[in-house]
Amino acid sequence: MYPPDQSSSPVRRRLLGTIVSAVALLGVNAAGATASAPVEGGAITPPANPEPAAPEELFALARLRNYTTRRSSSWDRTGGNNDAVPVEPGQTATLLEVSGAGVVSHLWITINSSDPMHLKNLVLRAWWDGETEPSVEVPIGDFFGLGLGEYFVYQSALLAVASIKALNAYFQMPFASSARLTLTNEGKVRTDSLYFAVDYVKLPSLPGDLGRFHAQYRQCTPCKGPIETWTDEYSNEINDRKNLSGEDNYVFLEATGKGHFLGVTHSVEQNQDQWFGEGDDMIFIDGDPAPTINGTGTEDYYNGAWGFGDQPFAYLHNGAPYIVNPSRIGGRYCLYRWHIESPITFEKSIKVTIEHGHANNRSDNFYSTAYWYQTEPHAPFPTLPASAARIPRVFRVGGPGAQPVSAS
Repeated sequence: MYPPDQSSSPVRRRLLGTIVSAVALLGVNAAGATASAPVEGGAITPPANPEPAAPEELFALARLRNYTTRRSSSWDRTGGNNDAVPVEPGQTATLLEVSGAGVVSHLWITINSSDPMHLKNLVLRAWWDGETEPSVEVPIGDFFGLGLGEYFVYQSALLAVASIKALNAYFQMPFASSARLTLTNEGKVRTDSLYFAVDYVKLPSLPGDLGRFHAQYRQCTPCKGPIETWTDEYSNEINDRKNLSGEDNYVFLEATGKGHFLGVTHSVEQNQDQWFGEGDDMIFIDGDPAPTINGTGTEDYYNGAWGFGDQPFAYLHNGAPYIVNPSRIGGRYCLYRWHIESPITFEKSIKVTIEHGHANNRSDNFYSTAYWYQTEPHAPFPTLPASAARIPRVFRVGGPGAQPVSAS
């Protein structure tokens, strides 16, 4: 508050009047907002500090779409409640067959089968734009992260298994002229009921800078280590071994073309005691002779630490949602890692690998599915192992907790 003699003086009142007049001439109203004022040529002077634009996410759900939504499903064409299809051994069910441009946005599948290994025996395949070789070829369980033939519930950003036995995938799968998805029964037991829904959108055309979705299955049963008689993974015999080249690493993916690696699901069955996960990830990009990207351990690649504390977890980008009998012969793990925050790009080629134990000393079983986008055509996929060979089982390999292979 001003002293009475200053605030009431004629001089101060005249000064305040002069300031108000000057402010009015400058276009500032009593509330402090800046009014537009003409300048030379009749143009309008923009506000000195314009209000920031509303964030785009404020409108994301309300933004009107310019596509048409469609679904291919197993619904009963008679209008009844028989909303599933059987799949006999050796037969193939078509999940989607459509022409034109569009994007598959969601897969939902649930299965009723008396085959205890139907997750390994049923194979998902997908072709884009009339290609002759599939861009997706994966046992159905492995595609959804259930790589050991057993169901469990988990949630991630791109895959989820909901209660009960509901398989969901949220990968975006664009196509320019056609798309075809199938499920083939490569086992010996009839699938009594296959329920499915493939959600997709139709578009007039696709942008030219889109890669095509790919998913590839691989396995190594067992990934053979060089020493059968070791007993302690931290002994000098094991811990002092070196691996700078990635030779004999397990390969998740080897691809040529331009694209980006999105992530992997990885299942392990132990053939030896002790912690399986001292192996480092090594990624070779565009023909680099040495790893372009080096990791520090298997649990680190899956963004956990310290052997996961033998506790399962599942987050948006990473997880080990299934851990049973850890660090023992017969121990089982299912793992995943999504590189959504920055997919790993390649201009000419990529080779994504991981050691099976430190310097590849362990002899466990690995099963994996790699997911990526790339230009077509893609390199030929490895031959899919026969259905019987995909069934998980413990192998006699020697090492801690096991008899040597050469023993009687």
